[in-house]
Formats: sequence, C-alpha cells, structure tokens
Amino acid sequence: MRAVGRRRDRREAAPGASGPSASSDSEPEAADVPELGLTAALDDGGAARDAGIAAAAAADTEGPVTPSVPPDLTAAAFFDVDNTMMMGASIFHFARGLAARNFFPAAALRGFVWQQVKFRLGGEGTPEDIRQHREAALSFVAGREVSELVELGEEIYDELMSDRIWEGTRALAQMHLDAGQRVWLVTATPLELAAIIARRLGLTGALGTVAEHEEGVYTGRLVGELLHGPAKAHAVRALATREGLDLRRCSAYSDSINDAPMLSVVGTAVAVNPDAELRGLARKRGWEIRDFRSGRKVARIGVPSVLGAGAVAGAVAAGAAYRRRG
Repeated sequence: MRAVGRRRDRREAAPGASGPSASSDSEPEAADVPELGLTAALDDGGAARDAGIAAAAAADTEGPVTPSVPPDLTAAAFFDVDNTMMMGASIFHFARGLAARNFFPAAALRGFVWQQVKFRLGGEGTPEDIRQHREAALSFVAGREVSELVELGEEIYDELMSDRIWEGTRALAQMHLDAGQRVWLVTATPLELAAIIARRLGLTGALGTVAEHEEGVYTGRLVGELLHGPAKAHAVRALATREGLDLRRCSAYSDSINDAPMLSVVGTAVAVNPDAELRGLARKRGWEIRDFRSGRKVARIGVPSVLGAGAVAGAVAAGAAYRRRG
C-alpha cells in the first residue's frame, strides 16, 4: 500500500497504523514504506500538530479476522501500548533487538534503560529534561533510512514482542472490533513501531511520536513533541474530530497515571495493569480496573460493562542514548 502523507517545509509525518481472550482480575471499584498506509497528519487547532502527532492506518492485517458486522462509526477504542497492550516498554524491546544487531554499542543500552526509567517514573520533568531525552533518543538515527528501521522493527516484533502481548488486553481490543468499532493504539512509541504493532494485532491504526525525515532519511529531530501525557488527549480529540467520533461513546485503556488526561476525555475509561496512582484514581472515579498480571484472581472479561458507556519516546528507533559509531 502506498503511503500518502502531508509535507510541511520538507517535513513528513512518519508512516504508520495476539493472543486469544484471557482472564482478568476485575475490580468494581508514513515517506513511502511498504505495507503501511499513512493518513493525513492530525490538527485540532494546533494542539495535536504541535505535539508531533500523525495517524497511521494499519494494513495487511495479521491478527484475528473480525466477522462482518455493521460498522459503529461513532465509537472507537484507544489503547496505550507499554504495560497495557504489551508487557514492558516496546521501545526497550526494540532497543534490545537493535543492540543484538550491532546497531549501536551494547553498553549504550544501559544508559538508555536508566534514562527511560527516569522519564517514565518522573513524569514529564522539566523542559530541560524533556529536551535531553528527545535529543538522546533521536541522535543516533540521524542519517538512517526509514525503510531500514521499519524492516528491523518487523523482525524485532517477531523475535521479542509478539509473545509479550497481554492476551487479556488483546481480547478487549478484539471485543471492540467484533462490535464494529475501530481500535487505535495511542503511544509515545515511535509511530513506525506503533504501526507495526497495530497491524500485527489486526487493529485499525496507531497514533505515535513522529520523527522527522527528508527523502526517506531521518534528520534526528522530532516533529513536535513526544506523544506523552496531555498530548495523548489532544491526539484523541483530533482523531475524533477527523473521524466523526463521539467521545462519549469511546473507550480508552491505560496502565499509567500519565494517561489520566486521555482516559478522562472518553465515556468509558479502563485502568489496565494500573500503577498505584492510576488504581487510586480509577477507584475514586468509578473506572473499571483490569489486571492481567500474574498472581491476580481470575475473572472473565465483562463485555457488557466495558462496552456499556462506550458502546468500549522517543522517536523512531529511540533505542539508545548515543549515535551509532564506527
């Protein structure tokens, strides 16, 4: 499929957009890149554009085939990726795969891991923290071809990510697809990688952090900011406006308190494998809680309750803190 994007000052939005059902502990309380179709960059009066957001439509689905059902055009579901759809951080698994291919020195992976931990646990941090995080995440991809990173992403997904998908979360996403709704990943993960995950899971597409590239080669800069925190809520609103979605009929899923803004803009919010702060907020606001981590009590997924109100860092290859040398 040919990717079709929008250029601004020679900048292009990056290209983009399994398990069976599982149990849970339910608490009441796109440059052209083969196989990836790129939609136009989103713009909700500037907020989404300034956040560096583009939408990637999934193609050539490899996930479960959804039976033909009447499309529900005004409802959709939005899923965070790290620790929500996938065990651990997708960008870390990607970095491991790149290090194994000598894409950068293996020692750099340790620095990257520490940096990711600080960023995730410390939230958005100061403007200087964010600037340093962005620069470190992007520096080594400058001069690399988009197609090369996408090809590596496909391989690494098969090697290190496919068996880390939470079956319970995958079942929730499939539930929305079976109801005729569209399902999008919304993640700080680089858009190219997010699009691969979405396509492999048979989802509609992805919203992710966008790396700037010219003539199919990365410049080492982001288009806007990381898709993180409030930026996710801006992206969801922008997508809803473009797609004609009624956010009151939409659902969102995440594990992190950082995604409270995104969870708050939809009719149905679900905390999946939540951190302590999100668990507390979910109980306070009456959001559903689904925990698929080991050691939790098993319970069946409540389709009616989750579908009820909703009807239900990086930049590309931000896998190291240093530019590849040698």
